[in-house]
Amino acid sequence: MTQDFIIIGAGIAGLSAASALSDLGRVLVLEAESHPAHHASGRSAALYEPRYGLPPVVELSLASGPAFRAQPGILSDRGLMIVAGADQRAAFERDLAGFQLEEITTETARAVVPILNPESVAFAGLADHAWDIDTDLLIQTHIRRLRAAGGQLMTGARVGAIRHAGGLWRVTTPQGDHAAPVLINAAGAWVDAVAALAGVAPLGFTPLRRSMARIPAPGGLDVARWPMIFGCGESWYAKPDAGALIVSPAEEDPLPPQDAWADDMVLAEGLARYEAMVTEPVKRLVANWAGLRTFAPDRVPVIGPDPHVPGFFWLAGQGGYGFQTSPAAAGLVADLLAGRSLAIGADLAARLSPARFG
Repeated sequence: MTQDFIIIGAGIAGLSAASALSDLGRVLVLEAESHPAHHASGRSAALYEPRYGLPPVVELSLASGPAFRAQPGILSDRGLMIVAGADQRAAFERDLAGFQLEEITTETARAVVPILNPESVAFAGLADHAWDIDTDLLIQTHIRRLRAAGGQLMTGARVGAIRHAGGLWRVTTPQGDHAAPVLINAAGAWVDAVAALAGVAPLGFTPLRRSMARIPAPGGLDVARWPMIFGCGESWYAKPDAGALIVSPAEEDPLPPQDAWADDMVLAEGLARYEAMVTEPVKRLVANWAGLRTFAPDRVPVIGPDPHVPGFFWLAGQGGYGFQTSPAAAGLVADLLAGRSLAIGADLAARLSPARFG
């Protein structure tokens, strides 16, 4: 059966777009892996902090807030804290302004997070405008909406070939051949590879590794109500998760598209930066993993039709902001393909468009 839309990639970008498009026609989502959200979307820190990122990202994130809040259970209180050493005042002030945090005393910070080291933490800032995202609930909600409208999610469907003929994109997978007039490239770290398969000029996306370690709750403390904690300048971060902490060195090491794994040395260096600011050393890891955060050359997402190839649509370069921008990004996809007024506004849509690359 010919579809109206084929989406390549079942991460949060592809699935939220599929959900938004399900009212406009038949949607088929093709996923190479055996289950959706296998790569970056399954390895996210899952925080909604709408002031995190470059201005277009912040605007997309803020525009996504109403959709998150309209669905019970998606957001839960978390909060955000920044800590800095005595030699980091200038960088700390930039973080305060960027995240719109209130500076607090180190004593107040330690009342919130008791393991902060008074000998190394000289400055701290705190805000309550950050929330955990129930990523599994969000993903499953999109899948249910897609299927309720008659759409399909097909896993184990790695794309082997793409050609354009007779006004249709024809996509070959191990699960069969599929066709649609509109092909949406939401393939995460593989977006340039998918474009090349389709004969579309790649835009120069770079996948960057971000590693995580899960450690036991420091000192056996109850961490459930702690905020997410960033080292100044995003030199590391820690976040409560299911009674433990996840700690990241917040690295950005370029890698080819792949099923990423944490680098032991990078992880050790990041854990050392975390340990320098706390009183509880890391004695063991419960688990570790890594994901690829994929960025366009200007680090702004790319959402819109290719200016040179009819029917080829980019939904790419979400970086580390895929979940928190997904409602507004998916809404933009649907608005553009429906030819209707753009909810996010024409100015922001132009700054996200692939046409900016010429």
